[in-house]
Amino acid sequence: MKHQGGDRSNRSANRPFQDVLRAYRTRRDVLRGGLASAAAAFFASTPALAPADSKPRGKARPGLMDFEPLPVAGGGGRTPRIAPEYRMQVLIPWGEPINPSSGPAFAWPPRPDAQAQQVGIGHDGMWFFPFEGSSERGLLVLNHEYGTNDHILGRAPESLDDVRVSQHAHGITVVELVKRDGRWGHVDSRYARRIHVNTPIEFSGPAAGSPLLLNRAGNAPAGTLNNCANGHTPWGTYLTCEENVHFYFGGDGFEPDARQARYGFSARWTSFHGWSRFDPRFDLTNADYANETNRFGWIVEIDPFAPEAKPVKRTALGRFRHEGCAIAVGEDDRIVGYMGDDEGFEYLYKFVSEKSWTAMRAEGRSPLDHGRLYAAKFNDDGSGEWLELTIENPLLAEEFESQAEVLMFARRAADIVGATPMDRPEWTTVGPDEHVYCSLTNNARRSEPDAANPTAPNRHGHIIRWRDERRHIGTRFEWEIFLIAEETHGTEESFSSPDGLWADPDGRLFIQTDGNGQADGLNDQMLVADTESGEVKRLFEGVPGCEVTGIAVTPDRRTMFINVQHPGNGNPAQTSFPNEFDGITIPRDATIAISRTDGGIVGS
Repeated sequence: MKHQGGDRSNRSANRPFQDVLRAYRTRRDVLRGGLASAAAAFFASTPALAPADSKPRGKARPGLMDFEPLPVAGGGGRTPRIAPEYRMQVLIPWGEPINPSSGPAFAWPPRPDAQAQQVGIGHDGMWFFPFEGSSERGLLVLNHEYGTNDHILGRAPESLDDVRVSQHAHGITVVELVKRDGRWGHVDSRYARRIHVNTPIEFSGPAAGSPLLLNRAGNAPAGTLNNCANGHTPWGTYLTCEENVHFYFGGDGFEPDARQARYGFSARWTSFHGWSRFDPRFDLTNADYANETNRFGWIVEIDPFAPEAKPVKRTALGRFRHEGCAIAVGEDDRIVGYMGDDEGFEYLYKFVSEKSWTAMRAEGRSPLDHGRLYAAKFNDDGSGEWLELTIENPLLAEEFESQAEVLMFARRAADIVGATPMDRPEWTTVGPDEHVYCSLTNNARRSEPDAANPTAPNRHGHIIRWRDERRHIGTRFEWEIFLIAEETHGTEESFSSPDGLWADPDGRLFIQTDGNGQADGLNDQMLVADTESGEVKRLFEGVPGCEVTGIAVTPDRRTMFINVQHPGNGNPAQTSFPNEFDGITIPRDATIAISRTDGGIVGS
């Protein structure tokens, strides 16, 4: 996610991650010896991690990443590039009707009623839900993170209708995809659906009945916005994550209190989207809607095969700038969700369900409504602790009146318990050996260099990984730096600002980037890494001004869907992608289907 404000929301005195990392690296000799032995005993059957700098990058395992990488030469162009053994197909750009035979065709600027029936803007996290295990037919559920007024309308909004266009371009799209004669297309479907800022929703979990979710205006809860990364559950539902929701609220003269400021709400965003000037829900100065801000910043569960069901905001998973939610099934079949809070100096979180997810669903209870939320603390010696965020903690009971409040203001709760501030924790993913990976994209406000980030500010970012005791449900873990992004000019390993991540069952880590500082003049890209050797190869490069984001695969993993978000930042002088496919010159976000020309597994 490119838009990061210059202000720092986290003013806590919690020890910064770079300090922990510096101490961790200076103790690497200890980690190679005594600590590794202690850790092996601590985790029993789980192998201890080794420090990142104790094992240099090697060659990928045979057969894992045998493709010829995309070279630096020829990069930075106006159209996407892909590795030689691969092909790509553009699908569902912004504005396409979700039911192609009957929906309104794309026209710019769009009308609010038409946009509500069309694919949204800002393609981001997504997942493919197959029909009966098929790799040729399924529902693609797709997030729409954001779109600027210049891109959507060509100007600032001048009426409530203009605001509705923007609101209907945000949210979620559900479309049905079918592969015929080797090509993908979307088709009319009873499941096709748009969920946007004005769609009715409901709350569940500990904060659902809180008075902090009620407005004097009496308006029913509605909408989801700034939907960034995602997750999916073993029972076949989709999790969409609300990130920078503060961008959409404003109000001239508004002065935030400490809790509002902690979440970034201020008058400075009044003109950013302009919604507050025409829609009172988003006017921070309107006392009738004083709690509308508390209704956003959650994880939302959607059943793609139940188009009439309301999306549900699961409050047990906490409220912050959710980037994504990687789901694992831990010991005792408990559901575990790993989440990053995408801002400099923010935290990593984990949710663990109360008990087995199958048992809870059999009882008619959601595993996402009953459980414990934790924030991560990283120690100098490569160990870590998950700190429970509960009203039972005397430190939290001093400030909060209920567990609902703790969850609603999870950032503040994490401040109090002493979680470790990180460098923009974004996507999380769980590997087949139970390692959890998190991209730390960058941090322009880092003031001092350290061993892992030798320049200040931290321009390139890194990827951290850890493994929890008791197969994800324990409160202790071991961590290491898996990869430090860097400018290795002229090689396939040259990249910056890791963001989107997905670990496949064979031990590949797909890495997508979001940063203007890519080396060698490259556009944002997608790379593949061997999680054992650390070798990295470039698979795909996007277009100028874009972010490469979103990963979904068919069950056979022979098709991967990724997204090109905000191509050219909406400026046709940079790129008219995907005009070479559809003849329309305004840049449009789009999904790309990637496959090997020999029909093999993507990434191999």
